[in-house]
This record gives sequence, C-alpha cells and structure tokens, in this order.
Amino acid sequence: MPHSVAIDDYLKTIYHHTEWQTQPITPSQLAAELSLAPSSVTEMVQKLAAQGLVTHRPYGPIRLSEAGEERAAAIIRRHRLIETWLVHEFGYAWDEVHDEAEVLEHALSDRLLARIDERLGHPRFDPHGDAIPDAGGHVHREDFVLLAAAPAGHTGRVLRVSDRDPDLLRAVEAAGVAVGAPVTVTDAATLRIGESEVALPPEAAHAVWLTA
Repeated sequence: MPHSVAIDDYLKTIYHHTEWQTQPITPSQLAAELSLAPSSVTEMVQKLAAQGLVTHRPYGPIRLSEAGEERAAAIIRRHRLIETWLVHEFGYAWDEVHDEAEVLEHALSDRLLARIDERLGHPRFDPHGDAIPDAGGHVHREDFVLLAAAPAGHTGRVLRVSDRDPDLLRAVEAAGVAVGAPVTVTDAATLRIGESEVALPPEAAHAVWLTA
C-alpha cells in the first residue's frame, strides 16, 4: 500500500485504542490489531517517531503526538462520515459499512467530504455511536461505562456498539438494541428495554457502552 496510507492506518489504530479506555497501546497490541509482524511494527513506529507523529521508547507504550493526533482525527473523521453517508444515503446496514469506508476514506477529495458532511447535517456520531471529529479534530463524548462494568440496575442510553465483529452487530440489532436506546442493565448479558428483557451474546458485554 502507499506509504501515506500505511501511516494513516497506524495512526488511526493508535487513536482508536484509547477512545473508550485510557491505557495506551503497546507495540504487541498494535501488531495484533494490524495483523503484522512485530518487527514490521517496530520499524514503522520508529519512522513515525522520527516524523514527530508518535512518542515511544523501546518496549514502552506508543502515544500520538499533537501532530499525530491531528492527522489521526482527520482520517477518523473521513472514515466515520463515510460510514454515516453509506447508511443514510444508500441504505447500508451498520454491519456493512466498515470495509467500504476503509477503501473510500483514501479516495474521496476534501471537497466531496465537506459536501457529504453538509448534506448529513454535520453529524457528531457515526452509526455505531463513535464520535466524528469536527473539522478541527475536536470530539464530544459523554461519560460512559462498558456494559461488562455496569452494575445491575444501571439505567442509561446505549452510546456505542463496537464495529469490530459484523456478526455481533447483527445479533445486537436483532435483539432490538440500538444506539441511543434507553436501557436498564439486568446483568452483563441481559438488558431491559421498556417492559421487555433482551438477551445478548456474551461477547456484547465488552462491545456495548452505555451512558455512565
């Protein structure tokens, strides 16, 4: 792949890792996320550090610099606007948009992206509940809690469902759980929506976030 595309994919993965938790990504985690050999990741991280896009010491975690954060936010913005566009304008399901957006995010011009943003009404969140950075790279997130960490009786709205597993997205949707829906936690695998209790796959406990 073109070198700039590879850089964007690295920065995007590092950025995404700390959106919903606070621990910085390690080289081994980054290699696993990108399905690359650790030696390849080490070499690229050194290049990113030399370009001032990340900070990293040997065997330590990797953090985005201010310049890296700005560039990562820009490509994340592209990806999530495209996902939102595909759902709203073309009828894609939320489990179908990720791979399409991976291709299109590198192909659309800034001008077209701005028109898409305008047509969509400048959305703040994508179909999965992930925040869309604004043109300045800023995002707004409410306080959140992972379903696995939410106590029984916790009431809130569904903020986000991870898009990593399309099968899980389909199962969550089939259970009637949608981003924005008010729910009450029965346990890590069961939510009450209105008067009904819905069972979720066990994996959902670590893939669904609620308002805190």
